[in-house]
Amino acid sequence: MNDQKLQRRGVLRGAAAVSLSWMASAAWAETAWPVKPVTLIVPFPAGGGTDAFARPFSAQFAKATGKTLVIDNRGGAGGTLGAGVAAKAPADGYTLFMGGVHHVIAPSIYPKLDYDIEKDFIPLALLASVPQVVVVNPKTVPVANFKQFLDYVKRNPGKLNYGSAGLGTSHHLAGELFKQQTGTFITHIPYRGAGPALQDLMAGNVDMMFDGLGSSAAHIKAGRIKALMVSGHKRNPAFPEVPCAKEVGLPDYTVSTWYGLWAPKGTPSNIQARIIEVVHEVGKADELKAVWAGNGAEYGSLSQQQFAAMAGTEVKRWAGVVKASGVKIE
Repeated sequence: MNDQKLQRRGVLRGAAAVSLSWMASAAWAETAWPVKPVTLIVPFPAGGGTDAFARPFSAQFAKATGKTLVIDNRGGAGGTLGAGVAAKAPADGYTLFMGGVHHVIAPSIYPKLDYDIEKDFIPLALLASVPQVVVVNPKTVPVANFKQFLDYVKRNPGKLNYGSAGLGTSHHLAGELFKQQTGTFITHIPYRGAGPALQDLMAGNVDMMFDGLGSSAAHIKAGRIKALMVSGHKRNPAFPEVPCAKEVGLPDYTVSTWYGLWAPKGTPSNIQARIIEVVHEVGKADELKAVWAGNGAEYGSLSQQQFAAMAGTEVKRWAGVVKASGVKIE
């Protein structure tokens, strides 16, 4: 064999070795996720319900992985602006999206979204679920209980107003559902997130909210706002003195605010699996359990497949509520 053939064979072996080394390195990088900080897009301003769960989750994520989970608040258009940014992010596991019930409502509200929550994202995990709560400013709505409140609203149609996290959010639709089931009228005031709406509620600029218990909990405990009712068929352990909807004569008022984790479409399956492992690990932390319990929330126990099915069912369910309310945003 001449020197030229030997040289060529050596080059080929070297190239093969480099290729195998690169493939091994790439495989290690995927299974070792994360090897650098991860960005979590939160599609509402700081101070709202999504933020109330995202930040404690971020802190425990850092402890579990040794890497920072950077919160990127992208508020606007009922949470759809941030969702659009997340949908276009690289599908490498280093940009995640914390959306929720607002984003399964949006397809029925916004006819021209630049993303599709069912086609452009991969559902990963349910992180938190909390009941909606009817809260009022006790100075502008001085009622002792839900019965007094309902009597007042019925006698004074349109006199009270309610703030929401934005047009088409669960806060907005919870209010519309309430009006449908009680035959009342309350004026809707949309904000760019639950945080700003809560600030105006406490300041007396709006009278009430249909809020997720997670963002209202601390303000209820401090006496800044008053809780009159939680949705659903049972009282919440964090606020056992507040009656549920069934108790006050609204058995069909079952509205929960839930928050989930999505990845952009195309994220590799092994990275998806690793993210879900981390979610489960984070859920075991005592510090996180305490925050969730204080906010009246349950940590997600659904599998990835169950969460995907739940999100799909919620899209259809809220489409019916939207149709009945006649709400539409051009």
